[in-house]
Amino acid sequence: MSDHELSTRDLAGTTGEQEEPSNQQIEEPTDAADEPMTSERSESEAQAAEPDSKGQEHEPLLSADKSESFARQWHEIQVAFVDEPRDSVAQADTLVADLMQQLAASFSEERERLEKQWDSGDDVSTEDLRVALTRYRSFFDRLLSA
Repeated sequence: MSDHELSTRDLAGTTGEQEEPSNQQIEEPTDAADEPMTSERSESEAQAAEPDSKGQEHEPLLSADKSESFARQWHEIQVAFVDEPRDSVAQADTLVADLMQQLAASFSEERERLEKQWDSGDDVSTEDLRVALTRYRSFFDRLLSA
């Protein structure tokens, strides 16, 4: 067992810089951060929100564009399975790895944002920390229930 604790930064394979996905066929959708913030969630985001065991809604882990892109790619892999089962399994593995890397990168970026505030001497509000911990808990609960 290592003395180093594994973090989302380790899983994302980043050192503060976003890496390109390993599968060149995956098109990168536009980032939700580039879109203006609105008080209403899109229909896709609302559909992606799931109630947890306590009846609370889970916020989507990815932007609607990214979720739709991954879902579209998964559908293409399933359709291709009939003609190319080995290739489909290899593509499924790559897609799942890319999804896990995207999720880890998202959590890593959030942690990095908080750490930059700490390092610069800025106080991180308890509310920001509560939101971060709630997001971790939501994801953790989803993984355990899968």
